[in-house]
Amino acid sequence: MTDSPGVVSGNCWFELPCRQGRRRQYRRRIHPAQEPHGYVDVARLIAALIRHGDYEQLPNTPSAHQPFPLTATGEQQARDAAGLLRDEIGRQGWSLASCIDTSSLLRAWQTARIIADRLADLCEVATEVACFDDLAERGLGSAANLTLSQIEELIHRDPRFPDVPPDWKANSHYRLPLQGAESLREAGERVASHLQRRMNALPEATGTGWLKLFVGHGAAMRHAAWHLGVLEFRQIAQLSMYHAQPVFLERLPNGCWRHIGGEWKVRMQDSRDLD
Repeated sequence: MTDSPGVVSGNCWFELPCRQGRRRQYRRRIHPAQEPHGYVDVARLIAALIRHGDYEQLPNTPSAHQPFPLTATGEQQARDAAGLLRDEIGRQGWSLASCIDTSSLLRAWQTARIIADRLADLCEVATEVACFDDLAERGLGSAANLTLSQIEELIHRDPRFPDVPPDWKANSHYRLPLQGAESLREAGERVASHLQRRMNALPEATGTGWLKLFVGHGAAMRHAAWHLGVLEFRQIAQLSMYHAQPVFLERLPNGCWRHIGGEWKVRMQDSRDLD
């Protein structure tokens, strides 16, 4: 059998999605001896990517690993996110996974904690919050929390290295030549691997499927979406993420991913956003 989007060849495979009311489901064709009709329903696997809320970011400094808390605005954004998630869960009939995965950075953990507490009030569901370094923003190594000008100056003064390129901050391929630094591509690969691993670990769902929440950082998550085949490479620089507004990605039965809901933020051409 020839593979196509939404289909896995072999002893069992998945049909393309069919509509049942407003909800999309998948059906798996299996051996007739296992199921008289030859098909069983397959629950969906949905990942909600959530950028942290607004926080007390240092001016003219890459967001990266800044350790500062949410602002009052950021706290409200996280509470609002819980309402959006409650509404989407109700519309789709998804089951909420019991653990929210979050970056270990304070602004992300606070966002996840507020969402968990608010969902407990709104939906009467208990979710734990677990921190993972794999969900952190791109690391700048020994240049962490320095201003843009300080980073450029220290590289300029080091005779071992050429000056940083003008677009170094947003260049997906560039990695500062400093201990512990990584490129945006590398950060995205790290996040994408975490998403794959944690979605694969979900138990078999009943009903229409699982929704699992991941709270992290805009640049690393956009690059993860590219690694997963959801965004084209050119879109990484064109898009950002709204604070604490979920973007929903579905992991299809054949292992592919697609964007199914939630809006990406379109960047202005002259944007100097330091996320």
